[in-house]
Amino acid sequence: MTTKVKAYPNLSLDINDMVVYTEANSKLMPITALFVDIGGVLLTDGWNHDARALAAKTFDLDWTEMETRHRLNFATYEEGKITLEKYLERTVFYTERSFSVDKFTEFMFAQSEPYPLMIDLIRHLKKKYGLKIIVVSNEARELNLHRIQKFKLNEFIDGFISSCFVHIRKPDEDIFKLALDISQCASNQIIYIENTPMFVQIAEGLGMKSILHQEYQSTALQLAVWGLNHQEH
Repeated sequence: MTTKVKAYPNLSLDINDMVVYTEANSKLMPITALFVDIGGVLLTDGWNHDARALAAKTFDLDWTEMETRHRLNFATYEEGKITLEKYLERTVFYTERSFSVDKFTEFMFAQSEPYPLMIDLIRHLKKKYGLKIIVVSNEARELNLHRIQKFKLNEFIDGFISSCFVHIRKPDEDIFKLALDISQCASNQIIYIENTPMFVQIAEGLGMKSILHQEYQSTALQLAVWGLNHQEH
């Protein structure tokens, strides 16, 4: 099978020749770490537009009012400056409801689902190549902790540079610089996997290689181009 590799759009590689190409490439540009986003890469987004719209429908909420209040508060919540309880007090429970905070929180947490192929891919590459795996993610504290624990992300991720822990969020360059400082990895030996184009560009501006993640197969092929081949040979 011949496929176009997105990192190099004019390059067609036969999958059977990938090993030869990637081994040569890895000697020139050894990769020591992967920086990864959580939502949209390893898991579904935690509390995105679709999840909020479903919540409004499920709990019979005024969508326009809820979304307006969300936009005013979510950045502060993601930066770890208010709790989930306070966020919900401002966005949902500013008036009496027929359902409890616990019921709504349970619904929020239930929206998270894993992408098993991506999780297995990162686990495998870490073990095979001895990589550091660092999360760089915009997530609120309670949701982030729930996702880490439920999907056992701390079993293979070495550090979580989550906005709720460091009190800055993407697109602020400082969150990437902090990840570089904490990981102590050279930027040109890092691949950043992210599904938001602007954040990919910011990482590239700091000297990192990056992959605009769309789905498992294309990301696995792009990783192979930079010497991280998930296939055994």
